Amino acid sequence: MSAAITPAAKAEQTRLDGLYARVDRLRDEAAARLGEAGRRHVENDQERSQRDAETLLYRRRIALLDAVEEGLCFGRLDYIDPAEAPMYLGRIGVHAEGGEQLLVDWRSEAGRRFYLATAASPAGVRRRRHLHTKGRRLRSLNDEVLDLDAAADSGSSIGSEGALMAALDAARTGAMKDIVATIQAEQDRIIRAPLEGVMIVDGAPGTGKTAVALHRAAYLLYEHRERLKRQGVLIIGPGRQFLRYISDVLPGLAETDVLLRTPAQLVPGIVADRPETEAVAAVKGRAVMAGVIASAVADRQVVPREPLPVDFEGHELWLRPEKITAARDAARETGLTHNEARETFHKRVIADLATQYADVIGEDPLGGENLLGLADRAQFAVEIASDAVIRGQIEELWPELSAEELLEDLFASRERIASAAAVLKRDERALLLRRPGGWSEADVALLDEAAEHLGEVDRGLRSGGPSAEQIAYAQDVLTIAAGSASFDFEDEESELLQATDVIDEFWLGERQVDERFVSVAERAAADRRWIFGHVIVDEAQELSPMEWRALLRRCVTRSFTVAGDLAQAAGPSAPSSWAEVFGGWGLDWRVERLTVSYRTPKEIMNVAVRVLDAIGVDAPRPRSVRASGHEPWLEVAGEHLDRVVEEQVAAEKRAVGEGSVAVVTTAERAAGLAGIADAAVLTVKQAKGLEFDSVIVVDPDAVAATGLRNLYVALTRATKRLGVVAPDKPVFPGAEVL
Repeated sequence: MSAAITPAAKAEQTRLDGLYARVDRLRDEAAARLGEAGRRHVENDQERSQRDAETLLYRRRIALLDAVEEGLCFGRLDYIDPAEAPMYLGRIGVHAEGGEQLLVDWRSEAGRRFYLATAASPAGVRRRRHLHTKGRRLRSLNDEVLDLDAAADSGSSIGSEGALMAALDAARTGAMKDIVATIQAEQDRIIRAPLEGVMIVDGAPGTGKTAVALHRAAYLLYEHRERLKRQGVLIIGPGRQFLRYISDVLPGLAETDVLLRTPAQLVPGIVADRPETEAVAAVKGRAVMAGVIASAVADRQVVPREPLPVDFEGHELWLRPEKITAARDAARETGLTHNEARETFHKRVIADLATQYADVIGEDPLGGENLLGLADRAQFAVEIASDAVIRGQIEELWPELSAEELLEDLFASRERIASAAAVLKRDERALLLRRPGGWSEADVALLDEAAEHLGEVDRGLRSGGPSAEQIAYAQDVLTIAAGSASFDFEDEESELLQATDVIDEFWLGERQVDERFVSVAERAAADRRWIFGHVIVDEAQELSPMEWRALLRRCVTRSFTVAGDLAQAAGPSAPSSWAEVFGGWGLDWRVERLTVSYRTPKEIMNVAVRVLDAIGVDAPRPRSVRASGHEPWLEVAGEHLDRVVEEQVAAEKRAVGEGSVAVVTTAERAAGLAGIADAAVLTVKQAKGLEFDSVIVVDPDAVAATGLRNLYVALTRATKRLGVVAPDKPVFPGAEVL
């Protein structure tokens, strides 16, 4: 229906003009208040904090209004009851200055009627209208008459799927589009499911599982705002290309406080760009590596086999194995992390050295009791601890370690690996040995595991005046020394009160706290220990057990939305069932299956299903809702593969016009084609989760040699056209129908 000439289109454009005028007014008001807040003079921290909070509020409000500019209003419901006014549906809720509801947020309970009403169950809806806009102009509208009687009287169509088909046929631009205007009933049910527990959205390529997961994030942030606004939502995707692809969806759905990350980006400050073989990555991803990391930490808590000499003020003291063992056990029993428990260890070792020193210089030449009191021993402890050489000797027994230091030392030493990873086979341990320098993707989960055991690093002891921490430290030394004393002390309280007199400047000073006021997403991005209110994982079948451990630490409520397809799982440790992935975690999980493929047309699915059958995965076969009219083609290139690929890319670009074209192949082929083909040249891993109007799979048998699941992924990236270029006649399952 043309939007430029019909009375209905003119009326809807007038309505749109009014909505945008109201949004402009709201934006201007927010900008004015932002300016006022920025100019406000503050005199103390409380006023500064209030000003910063207001500034953030108005900046977010402006960003929200900017984000929903495109497609602000996309639907209208007319009801059978004439007393009910039409309802307009959009990306946000908008009220007139007097309070009248001009636009209903799609996530609200009222907005749900737009998606659930059908001709069989209209729920009081007479007509559903889809509004297609470009910028602020109405381009077209599509009506679905759901009232059977009204449709029969007017001769109108019932339950038209024109809006959905138009969205599916639209050209892909390299960025994911939201489906908010065309959400289907089965998708809506998943989007609005309860927050609690783990929901697995299982679906074949093109069934919309990624879009459903993203819209679920927007819905949960709307429905549970009070619970999630302080914690935020974490979205995990398979790669950076994928994150760029989906990055515009949530802002367009009126949500910006969401952190997007890959598993390789979970530890702030770590760049995971070190190459690594699949065999090494598979070993590092196994659940048993959690025990390896724990053992590696324990191995750094050393008890010497023989007493070690310590020189202090010309006297020989000893680091005695039995006292080191007691100090180690006491530190471990605190339940603190390695670096936090280190203080307990150091105190006890220093207390023993102070006791030895007091026994030497305080000895009564007449054979009586030791001439030195408990406070003297505390003074000696402070002096001993301030000796850099002695501190270094104790540090070797229980060093302060970062996660990076622990793993660098572990992987660089055959002996350390043999000790910590005794549970692994010899050839598996050999895979872990490497030279220092850089981190791989599989290392990130291990770094996160190590950081959990080690705790924070606070390098060295800083100067500063006496503090509560310092006094407490001296009190602990006195208490430990008292427990080691060989005589009774008459007035213990008076001696303990002297702790403030034996503080030296080297003890820990106050830590600096960064109090900048930033968004939830910014705070979470910088804090490895951030706890999220909900986590969404796409391509979840790709995650290793160690990566799941890292994610579970980030959501203590165990509230997850997991999107994946077991048939697309790659690698030597690909799971065969969701029970294999989640069965051992003690989680409350459930599976929702999407079986209708909206993206992949019937012609392409006819080839892909043959590969799926050969994989043998236990999953429903996807059903395509449309045909593209283009049969997949095959070109056998012989020795001229590069030239043929270049020619076919040019032909496909002419065929799709403004649409997108991609070449998907093996890593080796991709490296050679990157400078030849005028299109996105991707490995299967890079292409996972993405879609293009036209896809050319190059050397499919080589792709199949890396796993039929990889070939299945490659064949299902196209929304319209699929081509295959092979050096020889291909033999992969499905090649016979090309």
